[in-house]
Amino acid sequence: MEYISLLETGIEKAMHHLREAYAGFQTGRASTVMVENILVESYGQTMAMKAVATLSAPDAHTLKVEPWDRSQLGAVESALRLADLGINPQNMGSYILLPIPPMTEERRKHLVKLVHTEAENARISIRTVRQDALKVLKRQLDDKTITEDEKSRADKQIQELVDKANEEVQTLMKKKEQDVMTV
Repeated sequence: MEYISLLETGIEKAMHHLREAYAGFQTGRASTVMVENILVESYGQTMAMKAVATLSAPDAHTLKVEPWDRSQLGAVESALRLADLGINPQNMGSYILLPIPPMTEERRKHLVKLVHTEAENARISIRTVRQDALKVLKRQLDDKTITEDEKSRADKQIQELVDKANEEVQTLMKKKEQDVMTV
């Protein structure tokens, strides 16, 4: 059942990536997820924002990023500007405030396009993993470790898992699209 574990692992990775991408989309409400994976040059290394600063959302329209080492404030501010979040970081001396602007209709439509793009990327990943699983299955058939009937049953099992994953992608996409378009 090597092909099943390969498929399940690949699907889980694709779904995890999709959820992370959706969590990072700005929907008009402050969420630390929007900035936690932004890369910061710190002490000669590139690290995630959550590894160099305390992230908080003091209210629904503001994010606060407080570096653990104040000497890293400039690097953190620079990383936030380069991340192109559509938010102007405000350096307050010992921390950075990110005021979340209200969503415009144009921005909402743009985010919906990004939601659809991420969903399609997840579907592509799932198809790629399905192809890999089918190759393993074909190799097992060629090596005569499984029979034609077992391969046929496995093909159906693989397709069921892929269909279920695609339904989940569709559900997540619709939910996020609705979340983005809600004023």
